[in-house]
Amino acid sequence: MVEAGTGSVGGRRDGQLVAIGSASPTSAPTCTTACTLTEGGHPASHTLVAGLLREQGYSLQATRKTLEGAQHPDRDAQFRYSNDTARGHLDQGLPVVSVDTKKKELVGHFANKGREWQPTGAPVEVNVHDFPDPQLGKAIPYGVYDLGANSGWVNVGTDHDTAAFAVATLRRWWERVGQVAYPAAGRLLVTADAGGSNGYRLRLWKVELARLAAETGRAVTVCHFPPGTSKWNRIEVRHEAPPLDRLGVKDPCRWSVAAGR
Repeated sequence: MVEAGTGSVGGRRDGQLVAIGSASPTSAPTCTTACTLTEGGHPASHTLVAGLLREQGYSLQATRKTLEGAQHPDRDAQFRYSNDTARGHLDQGLPVVSVDTKKKELVGHFANKGREWQPTGAPVEVNVHDFPDPQLGKAIPYGVYDLGANSGWVNVGTDHDTAAFAVATLRRWWERVGQVAYPAAGRLLVTADAGGSNGYRLRLWKVELARLAAETGRAVTVCHFPPGTSKWNRIEVRHEAPPLDRLGVKDPCRWSVAAGR
């Protein structure tokens, strides 16, 4: 369909668009392509251009995230080790949790994607600009997903996503859920992404985990996923943080309730 890999549309030939300049007819808007054709002595409309593109097997498509960087030769071995370790813990009835920070949310009257039922002609009014409120700040949900129990726990922070906050969430989960569900467990396995507040290079993450292990009297093991593979983290596909507007974080008046959950 295109005679050259790049080029602006200069005309048609046998029902095809011919590229001869500096832009591709497949990347330029159909209106722009039609104007270029018309200026070059080939009258055309944007609908004609769109029709010719469809006839040649083209359609409007967004980009697809499939390209990855170089992979470490031990990447598969790291996955297998994490999987075998988690399976071994689960077979023994020991707790295995997957942790991650979920999407941060502004607290206050801000716009949010999606719709909800409201009286006709009376939508909820929100701020025009999404500038953070210096007094209310942001809501930072940190999730803990228990693989064995298939249950999740979300702790909402109001300050920063730090290693101290991540381990504090683990500590709160253990005090309220973990030690009740696994009273005889002597070990805890944590699976996590390679970066963020629970990154494998973060010294504070290791220090805080050591404190947690000393406080609980349990051995804590962490298995990190290779860089760029966060979508394989079980919490990504099995547990999403509840919509924070349902917890009240969109409403400053109810924020104290949401933060305490």
